[in-house]
Amino acid sequence: MLARHESGCAASSNCGVRERTTGNIRRMEIAGASAIVTGGASGIGAGVARALAAKGAHVVVADLQAEKGQALAEEIDGVFVSVDVTRTEQIEDAIARALELGPLRALVNSAGIGWAQRTIGRDGEYSSAHDLAVFSKVIAINLIGSFDAIRLAATAMSRSEPTSTGEKGAIVSMASVAAFDGQIGQAAYSASKGGIVGMTLPIARDLAAAGIRVNTVAPGLIDTPIYGEGDAAEAFKAKLGQSVLFPHRLGTPDELASMVLELLLNSYMNAEVVRVDGGIRMPPK
Repeated sequence: MLARHESGCAASSNCGVRERTTGNIRRMEIAGASAIVTGGASGIGAGVARALAAKGAHVVVADLQAEKGQALAEEIDGVFVSVDVTRTEQIEDAIARALELGPLRALVNSAGIGWAQRTIGRDGEYSSAHDLAVFSKVIAINLIGSFDAIRLAATAMSRSEPTSTGEKGAIVSMASVAAFDGQIGQAAYSASKGGIVGMTLPIARDLAAAGIRVNTVAPGLIDTPIYGEGDAAEAFKAKLGQSVLFPHRLGTPDELASMVLELLLNSYMNAEVVRVDGGIRMPPK
């Protein structure tokens, strides 16, 4: 029997399939292009903004935290735009500003809020059931806001000339392991993040014809300002980190940013949801 290459071709045949080589990863070039990071003023978003700037992108920090956003924009030689992702016109403003800096090649959806409340109360009263307005707000910011940014940014990307790798842009949205392992009280948050996971593939299919890739990151326990500061906060984070499979600690924004950057730049990454969580599987509570 003839030996076969990984392609399935006989070793003695010439079927025109190039053998796999190292050092031949095709990457989208973003130096000199623009990128938008929603929720970019702090935490994971700030880590992503710094990583993009380090690659030569002109970063638009789109956030409601004006003081932090402006400071970060000055640090990375980017620009700050005040953006509430539930306001379509403000997303459009951020895109317009980005296009002034260069062709829009990257969008990272990192804006979001959390919420914890049980579906029903302990007293059996309708009034103590989960606050429906809050449920709607979490969906509006985390899920609908992400989709709104995607549909608008992708439209702008579609008008540009393709890069040397044949693509016009790439999009990464931030989900959460709560999309898969939602804990007690996380119905609203898990629904919003599960929606992001669920729309990744169909949007990637939609945008393939325009040369735009779409991926999602699902972070685990990440050390962000949400846990507070001081000795008590550090002790709480250390205890929380023991539930991570390995390493026994919280992840860092830079570790998340590294994965986001890979999903943006690696031209063969498309329609994927990648967990970055140290192997954790969240318990019920």
